[in-house]
Amino acid sequence: MLKARSNTRQNHIKLARQIVELALERGLRHGDHLPETALAEACGVSRTPVRSALKLLEKNNIVQKREEGGYFLNQSPERVGIDGVAQLEDMEDSLAARILADRAERRITDVQSVSALVRRYGVPRSAVLNALKILSTDGIVAQLPGRAWAFQPLLDTPNALAESLSFRLAMEPQAILAPGFRMDSQKAGLLRQQMEDFLTHSDGSMSAVAFMHIDCAFHSLIAESSGNRFLRGALLAHQRLRLTTQKDHSIPDFRLRQSLEEHLGILDSLERMQHQLAADQMVLHLRRSQIRKPQAANRGILPLARKGMA
Repeated sequence: MLKARSNTRQNHIKLARQIVELALERGLRHGDHLPETALAEACGVSRTPVRSALKLLEKNNIVQKREEGGYFLNQSPERVGIDGVAQLEDMEDSLAARILADRAERRITDVQSVSALVRRYGVPRSAVLNALKILSTDGIVAQLPGRAWAFQPLLDTPNALAESLSFRLAMEPQAILAPGFRMDSQKAGLLRQQMEDFLTHSDGSMSAVAFMHIDCAFHSLIAESSGNRFLRGALLAHQRLRLTTQKDHSIPDFRLRQSLEEHLGILDSLERMQHQLAADQMVLHLRRSQIRKPQAANRGILPLARKGMA
């Protein structure tokens, strides 16, 4: 991903690592008790997230819950190591990827229950819920009233791509013009360097997939910088959806170069605090993509390339 997911699942994994570190620092051994209250005080949180972190550790066989006795170390902290909890995230990300792949291939329907996914993938209910939470942060699924989850439209058809660009055309210039726009200069500088390096590639060696990552990073930076929290949230979710589900990578080299040069021009205007000019440049940038994207999805790149070079 372009940035670390700042959600409840990640907080619980971080806290689980902190508990392992604390056990290591205090010299605890296999079989030692881990009192929730003491852990909450040491970590500066309430007992509720500590309990969730301990459940993650239990699922990974690092601690064991005993009836009426709380949680106890099931392995020594030295054996676990500070990174021992990472496999939890790997497992959940892997399941999320499988669900997304099946959705992209239309092997699962638009609305799914947790129970149906548990039966399909043969994994615990908690793993399915965590995988769905991962996908929900990327704007791919949304929880419905009750226990069902609905998949959002994928960006894998000409109509979906056209609607995506129309949405961005309406929202991204406004994100720039909203009061309080503030861009992280360090992130902008790193992104500028990546784009300039990419432009040094010769024709035929420019990866459209790599371009997509840079493109989403640029548009995510614009969203992150907006002073309007609602625009910021909607656009960031849409960029995550683009990165994970957009399969149309048939972009000719001349358009890759043109897009990167347009990105750099927008950054130049923003760094000079010329927000209206940057918004106008964004409109032009997205309209150029709007003209080409549906055609690219339907006809391939050769007619586009000929038209663009005419």
